[in-house]
Amino acid sequence: MENKFFTGHNRSFLSSLWKRLLLILAVFGPATITAMADNDAGGVATYSIAGAKLGYPILFLLPIITVLLAITQEMGMRLTIITRRGLADLIRERYGVRASVFMFGTLFFANLGTLVTELSAVKTTSGMFGIPPIPAVIVVVIIAFVLITRGNYKMTQSIMLVACVFFLVYIFSAVKAKPDWNLALSNMLYPHGVEFTSSYLKDYLIIGMGVLGTTITPWGQFFVSSFAYDKKIEQGQVRLSQLETYWGAFLTDFFSFFMIVATAATLYVNHIVLDSGERAALAIAPFAGKIASQLFALGILNAGFMGLVVVSLSTAYAFAEFFGLSGSLDDSFKESKTFYILYIAQLLIATLFVILSNVSLFQVALVTQIINAIALPLVFYFLINLTSDGGLMGKFVNNSFQRNFATVSSVVIGMASIFTVAAVLLRL
Repeated sequence: MENKFFTGHNRSFLSSLWKRLLLILAVFGPATITAMADNDAGGVATYSIAGAKLGYPILFLLPIITVLLAITQEMGMRLTIITRRGLADLIRERYGVRASVFMFGTLFFANLGTLVTELSAVKTTSGMFGIPPIPAVIVVVIIAFVLITRGNYKMTQSIMLVACVFFLVYIFSAVKAKPDWNLALSNMLYPHGVEFTSSYLKDYLIIGMGVLGTTITPWGQFFVSSFAYDKKIEQGQVRLSQLETYWGAFLTDFFSFFMIVATAATLYVNHIVLDSGERAALAIAPFAGKIASQLFALGILNAGFMGLVVVSLSTAYAFAEFFGLSGSLDDSFKESKTFYILYIAQLLIATLFVILSNVSLFQVALVTQIINAIALPLVFYFLINLTSDGGLMGKFVNNSFQRNFATVSSVVIGMASIFTVAAVLLRL
């Protein structure tokens, strides 16, 4: 009789556990993919440069950035689930057509610059694997094209989640670099282990703000909102979605930690200066070995592909919402024609630019960061006001802590964008 009771108890426990797992899986995806896509090719380059230029002390900023990312993306996720509307849709309704046109224009051009960066990373890094650069770019674009135009939401989410797994290569690269783990971990509590000269402190301020600015982006706020809306998450699942948002933010900077460690342990200690993430993959080879170098390069290729898909989708989603059009990965081409055409057009423009143009990518990065610096504070102005509106959010409105913390965070993020631009301008 005891055995029967024990068996029944186990079955009840397993059944409850299975139901909880299904509930988590039902909401899992949007926040994790958005946060991980922040570690795109441009993000990898920024973290690599930070590690090579500043060493382990830059790790002190990661916990702070993780909290800021979690708070801001949670607001966007909660806004969409409660209102059943995307962020861009609500901006159009509450702030009018002029605000919509301005916000979409800045988002479009900034995202286009980001796409050029993603494909340029693919073009440069592919050579490390003996793959001709131009064919590599074309193949990646074709895969991105087929994935969205021939697939659906479920397939896209599944492939993007698989792409997240490839970020594990940065852990292997960092381990191969044989870093001082005690120094790395202790620097997350307080920065130390280097000589804090005035020149170092200036670089720390500028590059550190650049690290923050590359992690929390305008397109990320629109994408997490639109992707969650497209997933059709119910209001009753908002708590689980909030937990997933926090998990995604943690995961993002967990892998960023290893990117920085890999370059700090090899390039900073040997005084090797970087100007891109692709060069980091080549530069760490003499110190961490060819395998570590190739794994780092593989991570950049994966980040470039993931960024290509997610950033293109964020523009297409935003356009559909800003101007009241249909836009869903589960819609056919005929049902959401403008959505798919804009997605394809971005890929074509960025591809042609990378293949045919002789314009300096440095200049592209400069223009992109300036546009982001203009857009990001406005995005958070809209986001905070919308999520603080009791008539819109009901009992899920921001509490005083969320509102005040988000406001302070927005100021910090705005400063990060400005310093990111300053960092680029100072290199001119």
